[in-house]
Amino acid sequence: MDAGFTAEQDEIRRTLRELLHRRCGPEELRAALDTPGGHDPALWSALAEQLGLPGLALPEAYGGVGCSVTELALAGEELGRVLAPVPLLATAVLAGPVVRALGTEAQCAALLPRLASGALTAALAVPGTALATALALTGGNGGEWAGGGRAGGVQARRAGEGWRLYGEVGQVLDGHSAELLVVAAHAGGFARSRTLFFLVSGDAAGLVRVRQTALDATRPQGRLQLRDVEAELLGGEDGRGVLGALRAVGDSAAAVLACEAVGAADRALERTVEYVKQREQFGRAIGSFQAVKHRLADVYVQLQAARSAAYYAAWAAGQGESAGGLALAQALEALRCAAAEGIQLHGGIGFTWEHDAHLYFKRAAGDELLFGPVHRLRAHAADAARLFEGREVSV
Repeated sequence: MDAGFTAEQDEIRRTLRELLHRRCGPEELRAALDTPGGHDPALWSALAEQLGLPGLALPEAYGGVGCSVTELALAGEELGRVLAPVPLLATAVLAGPVVRALGTEAQCAALLPRLASGALTAALAVPGTALATALALTGGNGGEWAGGGRAGGVQARRAGEGWRLYGEVGQVLDGHSAELLVVAAHAGGFARSRTLFFLVSGDAAGLVRVRQTALDATRPQGRLQLRDVEAELLGGEDGRGVLGALRAVGDSAAAVLACEAVGAADRALERTVEYVKQREQFGRAIGSFQAVKHRLADVYVQLQAARSAAYYAAWAAGQGESAGGLALAQALEALRCAAAEGIQLHGGIGFTWEHDAHLYFKRAAGDELLFGPVHRLRAHAADAARLFEGREVSV
């Protein structure tokens, strides 16, 4: 592994940071969160048109930039610093790769160029409480997460040459606003139930969508009700490769999420350091107190360790190796620590609604609810590596 970044990667980070500095300040962020969709369409258009961000990791044959997961993860780090209100995670990190992995050539040719250009947004409709399991981050993704057979989840049935879906999915990232839904559903009846993915238009008849109140408003979520909705099967009917594709998508997504959490933790620490240099107590800046220095030093060490793990995971994902789960666990822990210390050291203003510190703390808590918790991420990684099977190790 080359620990240095290329000139192209440095340019992506620099350009993206400059654009976000101009277009995504605290006021713009809060204004976007109060809209029905929870996004800033103008910022999303700028990221798509000027930087090609939605298609960064898609092949050039489909209108993408042709970069690797590393570049997408570095972009995620910059977006995480400002908690950017854009649908990149749902569209380019989750739904898009699933379409590319499972879709037919005709489906990829029809959908991926539109996703790459930012003209089409998408959401992966997997129950939020089971998203980490479906992506094989906290357990084996055997298929039960989609709703077991006779009850729960979404059911698919044949209707002539097509398919119809019936059921409900909650806590879908950007599910209330995405123009394309990639829905996981059970097909084949109870005895031969299998998990398949289907494409559903956001304006399909029988589809009812509402935005849910989420702990982290910067990650908008929706509830979907599918009432005999027409759908198109994604890929083949035998369901082969579905779970393997989800595992691969999960590892790449974990690497991007880890870098995003590192970016958020870095910004939370920066803001805290800036504040303790200004706030005075007993006639001196509180940042000069040894106890405060020690606390911030601990956060810094934890952040740098998480950054190294996140960068390695992003590189490893491009090499076919799996390190995303562990990196995500370390990054989420670093973000939670940085955000909590930020609130404490900001004193009385730190926990007020007007200050942005709570947004970073909620991002840490919300991501852990969706993709964790941390101890399960680590436990699954240990199980996958067979660390605790009691085997003798030869030296």
